[in-house]
Amino acid sequence: MANLKELRNRITSIGSTMQITSAMKMVSAAKLKKAQDAIQQLRPYANKLREILVNISGSIAEGGSPFSEERDVKTVMLVAITSNRGLCGAFNANVVKLTKKTAEAYKKEGREVKIVVIGKKAFDGLKSSGFTIVANHSSVYEEINFARVSEVAEWIMSEFALGVVDSVEVLYNQFKNAGVQIPTKEAFLPIKVEADAAQMSHIKDYLFEPSRAEILEDLIPTTLRTQLFKSVLDSIASEHGARMTAMHKATDNAKDLQKGLMLEYNKARQAAITNEILEIVGGAEALKG
Repeated sequence: MANLKELRNRITSIGSTMQITSAMKMVSAAKLKKAQDAIQQLRPYANKLREILVNISGSIAEGGSPFSEERDVKTVMLVAITSNRGLCGAFNANVVKLTKKTAEAYKKEGREVKIVVIGKKAFDGLKSSGFTIVANHSSVYEEINFARVSEVAEWIMSEFALGVVDSVEVLYNQFKNAGVQIPTKEAFLPIKVEADAAQMSHIKDYLFEPSRAEILEDLIPTTLRTQLFKSVLDSIASEHGARMTAMHKATDNAKDLQKGLMLEYNKARQAAITNEILEIVGGAEALKG
C-alpha cells in the first residue's frame, strides 16, 4: 500500500488535472457554439449553389470547363483536413487513418498519390506514411476566413487544370452534433453534377444574362471554393465537439480516480492511527509490568 504522502501528492495532482480538463471542456463548448452556427449558416448557401449548378449542368460540356474534364486517372490528390491541436479523442486519428487507407487503395491500383494537408496533426500523422506530402496549408487556421481557404482551393484547382493531378478528393470529419463526427471522403475534382429525378423535375428553362457559358465559368470555381470552405468549417465544428466530449470524459475519469485514491488514503490513515494506538497501549502495558 502506498504511503500517505504519496497518496496525498497523487490526489492533489489529479485535482489539478481535473481543473484543467474541466476548463478546456468549457472553452470548447463556447467555441463549439460559434463554429456550429458558422457551418449551419454556410450549408444552405453551399446547397443552393449546387442546386443552381444542377440546373445548368447541361452547359458543362458546351462550356468546356477545365474542372469537369474526365481523364484517365493516373495521379490522385488527397486533401486531408484535421486540426492543429490534439486532446480531442480520435478526431485527428480518424482522418489520418482514412487517408492512409484511401492512399493504399489507390497505390494498389497503380496510381500515384499526392497528399495535401490542412492541419498540423495531419502532417504529423502522414509524414512517415510513405506517401508524398506536396503541400502543408496548416497556416489557414491562424485566421479562418473564406479568402484564405479560397487561396488553397485555387491552388488545388490550378494543379488539376494544369494536369498535375487527374482527380482530387477531400477527407475530413463531417459535423453532426457535439458527440458525433463522421469521417468523410468527398470527390472534389473533376466536378460531377448528377441530378436525380426529383431534381430534374424542378429544372426550368431560364433566360441567362450573360450567357450560360460565362455564368458557368464563374459558378464552378465559386462552388469549389465554397465546398472546400464548408469542409474546413465542418472540421472545425467537429474538432470542438470532439474536444468537449473528450475533456468531459477525462474530467469524469479523474473524479472516479480521485474518489478511489481518497478511499485508499482514508484506509491507510485509519491503519496508521490504529497502529499508533496499539503501540501506545502496548507501551503502557509494558510499563505496568
